[in-house]
Amino acid sequence: MKRIDAMFKKLKQRGEKALIPFITCGDPDLDTTRALALEMAARGADLLELGIPFSDPLADGPTIQAASNRALKGGVHLQEVMELAGRLRREMEMPLVLMGYYNPILQHGLERTAREAAELGVDGFIIPDLPMEESGSWRKAAQQAGVAPICLAAPTSGPERIRQAGRLTRGFLYYVSVTGITGARTALPEELAAALKEVRSLVKCPLAVGFGISTPEQVKWLAPYVDGVVVGSAIVQRVAKLKGKELIREVGDFVAALKEPLRP
Repeated sequence: MKRIDAMFKKLKQRGEKALIPFITCGDPDLDTTRALALEMAARGADLLELGIPFSDPLADGPTIQAASNRALKGGVHLQEVMELAGRLRREMEMPLVLMGYYNPILQHGLERTAREAAELGVDGFIIPDLPMEESGSWRKAAQQAGVAPICLAAPTSGPERIRQAGRLTRGFLYYVSVTGITGARTALPEELAAALKEVRSLVKCPLAVGFGISTPEQVKWLAPYVDGVVVGSAIVQRVAKLKGKELIREVGDFVAALKEPLRP
């Protein structure tokens, strides 16, 4: 949790915004995920979201659903993702956030998951299917372990719910840019800029936006309104199409291009 806070503070002092890439762990295998993580860290990523494969990822579109299915076939679950995070922590200082669904975390045990994750160097969790009203036990376990429970807000949330999410979240507030599932989009809603301005006026914590963002031009458009930008499906698409050194190079170049508009 402290690494996330320090990262946003450092970037703010430099007039810079955070690039937050997402990848599904174990797609196509854990060694490739590790190599991608190290390359993205070297090419400008500021925080990394590591996706926990799940059989029914309700918030995810077909790209990330397919990645989860490939990883599950390879035997990658919550435990393997946390072990990979621990391996990456020994190799990098960049904050690491796990993104996954509630059932595997509940089955593993809330306190156990938070404690083991913290011991391995995980900085936070995003759980998209855990409603804020039902998250008390998880937030307590996570904060006691020193892991950030990161809340989400959406265009349908409304001002009071956004204020509440801003109070309860740790690390940053994740604002979902569209009312729908993940997936790279050629165009984002025109009203998104105005919505982000409103959210910014309602919360004091760092604000990151994700879902649908796929180009450096979109990142540039969003940068003035947020503290960080999340890009997932556009990276996972590349993982599905490419292999080996070509994949690592292509994703590295893409991350570098996405980061450029976030620098002053």
